[in-house]
Amino acid sequence: MAARRIVVKVGSSSLTTAGGGLDADRVDALVDALAKSVGDGKDAAADKEIVLVSSGAIAAGLAPLGLDRRPRDLARQQAAASVGQGLLVARYTASFARYGRRVGQVLLTTDDTSRRAHYRNARRTLDQLLSMGAVPVVNENDTVATDEIRFGDNDRLAALVAHLVRADLLVLLSDVDGLYDGDPSTPGTSRIAEVRGPADLEGISIGSAGKAGVGTGGMVTKVEAARIAAAAGIPVVLTSASQAADALRGRATGTLFHRTGRRSADRLLWLAHASTPRGALTLDDGAVRAVIEGTGSLLPAGIAAVEGEFSAGDPVELRDPAGRAVARGLVTYDAGEIPQLLGRSTRDLARDLGPGYEREVVHRDDLVVLRR
Repeated sequence: MAARRIVVKVGSSSLTTAGGGLDADRVDALVDALAKSVGDGKDAAADKEIVLVSSGAIAAGLAPLGLDRRPRDLARQQAAASVGQGLLVARYTASFARYGRRVGQVLLTTDDTSRRAHYRNARRTLDQLLSMGAVPVVNENDTVATDEIRFGDNDRLAALVAHLVRADLLVLLSDVDGLYDGDPSTPGTSRIAEVRGPADLEGISIGSAGKAGVGTGGMVTKVEAARIAAAAGIPVVLTSASQAADALRGRATGTLFHRTGRRSADRLLWLAHASTPRGALTLDDGAVRAVIEGTGSLLPAGIAAVEGEFSAGDPVELRDPAGRAVARGLVTYDAGEIPQLLGRSTRDLARDLGPGYEREVVHRDDLVVLRR
């Protein structure tokens, strides 16, 4: 598989000891595979560009803070991330320096990538780092994140980053060498070499987090991440960290998820898969049809009810009269402003409240359909 720009995701269990703390040998082994794949810059056509999405910040901070396991409460998770993120990037910096490579830390939250200006900035930063020969090391901003840290889903983050940087390939590294049709430790199970669509996964039992207990993902989040990336036109290789070099060289290894769709509007992928709705708008039947058929923006006249506390620019869920989510979008009003707008035309609102109210509630460019 010929791929020049590759996003590689590695989990906590591949970088740390079970008791917490980075395993320098494991980090160096991963960097060896990545750095050798990047090349020396003398043959631009052959060299690859690597974006590394790395978990491990919380796990790396456990031992230094005297914690023997990953804490359940948010405050101590954030404290561990604060200590561990610096250790993680310092370790990568030292390891890549053996090859004369620089690294750049990029910490993201969903707000950074669902809001239009933030999204452009994130893409520009990553593109600039790659053009200057640096290896971006991406992680969720666990120190300040809330929903992100609760899910701990860097697999999904990797799929979205792959779309953000227009990657040719996503490589998900695990402590298992691929997707199996059952528990890999059970005799008689076998590795699935290729997945061409959802039908190939029917009847497959997919496990949860690994035995080390320092991560929060597992095979479920990896398969979901592979589904997101494949649907966005990006093939995915799921394999073990020890086989990273083979995956980067295009050799057959692990499980290959083939493309199942085409690239979509970049920011809308984040809106659909990475945003957390802050509230909901219930639409009438006409507005539901307009949203689903893609004929225009959501106007006040089509809204029947509002719930939740949100500000202009926040993601909200758009529901049909039965309460089913049909779309998600970025709202242009605060929650407290919308009740006075319900069912009214923009012309009437402009006349009664001023010209600033003659606008859509959710613009078509900031809306993604979830079901049809």
